Amino acid sequence: MRTKLKSIGIIHVPPQDKEASGEKDAVTISKIEVFRKYQDGLKDVEGFSHLVILYLLHKSKSYSLHVRPRLDTTLRGVFATRSPNRPNRIGVRVVELLERNGNKLKVKGLDAEDNTPLLDIKPYTPKDRIENIKIGWLEGKI
Repeated sequence: MRTKLKSIGIIHVPPQDKEASGEKDAVTISKIEVFRKYQDGLKDVEGFSHLVILYLLHKSKSYSLHVRPRLDTTLRGVFATRSPNRPNRIGVRVVELLERNGNKLKVKGLDAEDNTPLLDIKPYTPKDRIENIKIGWLEGKI
């Protein structure tokens, strides 16, 4: 089966220090530009404090089923990591919505590259929150 996704917008990210850890992503302010043909889909989005952003990891050209995560020295299964080198190159992040201006959103906490294709936006709700989670090999590392 062949699946085709289309970009609904573009993510604009300010230049960042390449040495910065993922902690910087939590404070990074990014702009999401939704293409005008999809702008009406943003109706009522400003009522949500947080959004789930799905995007294409467009700079990732290949993948491996085993990767060495940034926080570890052991090879791990790609599906037990947040590596961008994945079979379907889909990124997901919960961000804080700071502002909406027409077809543009200002968000905080997005971990993406500049000019990243936007795939979808969903509201983050209390039903998305899960208590008492286990974090596997990340225990004690984050």
